[in-house]
Amino acid sequence: MQSEKTDTMTLVRKLAAEAIGTALLLATVVGSGIMAQQLSAGNDAVALLGNTAATGAMLYVLITLLGPISGAQFNPAVTMLLAPKAEKIPYIIVQVIAAIVGVIIAHVMFELDPVQVSSHARVGPAQWFSEVVATFGLLMTIIVGIRHKPEAVPALVAMWVVAGYWFTSSTNFANPAVTIARALTDTFAGIRPDGVIGFIIAQLIGATLALYVSRWLIGPETSKT
Repeated sequence: MQSEKTDTMTLVRKLAAEAIGTALLLATVVGSGIMAQQLSAGNDAVALLGNTAATGAMLYVLITLLGPISGAQFNPAVTMLLAPKAEKIPYIIVQVIAAIVGVIIAHVMFELDPVQVSSHARVGPAQWFSEVVATFGLLMTIIVGIRHKPEAVPALVAMWVVAGYWFTSSTNFANPAVTIARALTDTFAGIRPDGVIGFIIAQLIGATLALYVSRWLIGPETSKT
């Protein structure tokens, strides 16, 4: 009985960490996008730079602080492939809900309507392929990073995301929960709802490819995923 209670509390703490981390991540992505756009006077390059810097910095902080508690996944694609079976569904549900909450938090901070519908079109083969590449790189960074230099994973993930903002045409969403939530903001960070499914499919393809390629690179006898 005591063991079951302990296990339940452990899962609750993990889910709380995932909720806090995912909400703060989305508040950062959307909030920094709003701030950057307001301060850049219409210069999209400057706005993207501000958005990138804030997101990378927040990812480093969140993964460092919450990684020891929940794994700091904040991403259903990561959870689906790497989390224990019993944690997959609870994690994904919490991540999606928390991502939406994070967007609402950003809107409230900037006195915008809490829930919006994005008009920012992100569709087409180039965008979808970019999401395959972005998610492939993110998952490979996590899997190989955990094997070879686990203490560097927060920095590695943050740097991958920062780089991906600039070298992918999709600006490196690489996360189904992020994609769903960003359909609910008609700001710099948004994605029109008709682009969500294409992005998520591409992300799952990229994540699956990364899993197999990374495990092959590491070798079955040393893989920890």
